[in-house]
Amino acid sequence: MQMNNSRKPTLYYVYDPMCSWCWGYAPTWNKLRAALKESGISVEYRLGGLAPDSDLPMPEEMKAFLEQTWHKIAVELGTEFNFDFWRQCQPRRSTYPACRAALIAREQGLEQAMLDGIQQAYYLKAMNPSDLTTLISIAASINLDPKEFAQQLSSETINHNLMTEIHQVQALPIQGFPSLVLEHNGSLSPIPIDYLDYQTSYRHLINSLNNDLNKM
Repeated sequence: MQMNNSRKPTLYYVYDPMCSWCWGYAPTWNKLRAALKESGISVEYRLGGLAPDSDLPMPEEMKAFLEQTWHKIAVELGTEFNFDFWRQCQPRRSTYPACRAALIAREQGLEQAMLDGIQQAYYLKAMNPSDLTTLISIAASINLDPKEFAQQLSSETINHNLMTEIHQVQALPIQGFPSLVLEHNGSLSPIPIDYLDYQTSYRHLINSLNNDLNKM
């Protein structure tokens, strides 16, 4: 990722639309975003890409592991899940289509709206965001043209942009998804995440900026 020493401090939110821990973090992330609006720190999203395209059914072992992960997050964070997904859908280990959908929405300033739509479809409505029909339905719900969106989903340009972004994300100081990284004065710093309290990350961000100011 090319850095610019002259740009304002930027917080990168690194995620995958089908990452269950990102869903668990969503309420805290929304509070952090709101708190940062008056901070002088800009926020940008970056897609990590958990799983490449696949038409193969998810192996039973992985299905069991992921459903168990949902239960773990529900217990630890109080996050709501609709476990009917595992009985009503044919899961596939494929998150790149959802990532492409988020990229398309980003171009219209609707990435957060698309992320919300994908997460709610997946975790609350037992719909499969690996399916293009689900993504097209979500696009229509946030006022994207469904026909144009469907064409973009399969375009080489969007796929190239996603592959480029995933490659750039791999160079960031992250441990997984979700992750927060602050770019400031030409350096990249990981920001700790507290799933239940946005102020942990907020204080760390403000302190990082204040420390840099004191060095000037």
